[in-house]
Amino acid sequence: MDIISPRIAALTPSLTLKVTNRAKAMKAEGHEVYGLAGGEPEMDTPKNIKDAAIKALENGATKYTPSAGLLELRQAISDKLKRENNLSYDPTQIVVSCGAKHACYNAMLALISEGDEVIIPTPYWVSYPEMVRMCGGTPVFVETTAENGWKITPEQFEDAITPRTKMIIINTPSNPTGAVYTKEELMALGEVALSEDILILSDEIYEHLVYGGATHHSIASFSEDLYNLTITVNGFSKGYSMTGWRLGYTAAPAHISKAIQTIQDHSTSNACTFSQYGAIEALNGPQAFIGDMRDEYDMRRQYVFDRLNKIPKIKVVEPQGAFYFFVDTTDLGLTSQNLTDKLLERYKVAAIPGIAFGNDSSIRISYCTTLDVLKEGLDRLEEFCKAH
Repeated sequence: MDIISPRIAALTPSLTLKVTNRAKAMKAEGHEVYGLAGGEPEMDTPKNIKDAAIKALENGATKYTPSAGLLELRQAISDKLKRENNLSYDPTQIVVSCGAKHACYNAMLALISEGDEVIIPTPYWVSYPEMVRMCGGTPVFVETTAENGWKITPEQFEDAITPRTKMIIINTPSNPTGAVYTKEELMALGEVALSEDILILSDEIYEHLVYGGATHHSIASFSEDLYNLTITVNGFSKGYSMTGWRLGYTAAPAHISKAIQTIQDHSTSNACTFSQYGAIEALNGPQAFIGDMRDEYDMRRQYVFDRLNKIPKIKVVEPQGAFYFFVDTTDLGLTSQNLTDKLLERYKVAAIPGIAFGNDSSIRISYCTTLDVLKEGLDRLEEFCKAH
């Protein structure tokens, strides 16, 4: 008898974690590794946020909160969504979870039934398909192209719909491509979703990291009908450099939020209590950190874009958001896994193979690291490309 559930045995391990763990192990062995694989800001969490959590601890905030999160935090999220996203959610429609990843999974678990299909544009964030499979659903991949800015079109969306289609996942700004959908593009996708009553999981975790005149838009804000089809996912990891605090949230129609809360009641219960007090300060306190970080990353983005354009045998689309480049490595003639393995073992540069995101002819490079690491890492990538 097999001990492990077939559903879990069929899952693919996270290649992003595999690469970052291998890079950490090499560093522990004494190697100088140039990490271009990271998915978290290297800046520390702002001091006012840390101080708020420390104060909460000192005041005894070490007990359970409601499963959906502190009411004060959910109110702060509600205010933020109204202020920044033109979205009106009562605090009861918001569920605070252990990170945006957890929020995505909660939403899928609440909504996806056995055999339901979920449309996922490729390249995709590595965990989306596996979450769908864990819920008994079937991921349906729609391949986007560099020529179209790595964005799914309404025509592609419509062509992928079947009687089993339950949901589409839209991630803007995107991991791994940095693509940012315009308001017009989102509205066109929304019209297709409305025509077939298809749910929208809108992952907006990178919303604060947009550049070059791009603007983030929340698809649920466009109409009442889209609001009623959309589950908005966000969190604190990227915009406030709070990755280790493990705080995310969903905002959704009341019946969906109630289902998500029920799941959390019987799984994790509440997210970390004193982390929630830090999150309250993040939303209600000074916001200058976000702009400063965005400006810093924009400078690095421009530097990396200039460098990549000068390296032979690779091609790249300028990203408008997040902190990644999705680099076309077709002309190197290697699978993405083979390429990144050689790059790490021989040149001590960590990058993520594109196959992790559903595209085997690309690699993902992150610029959420120091300029010194970027310079040396890109020097070594250039050396690698010239040698192959």
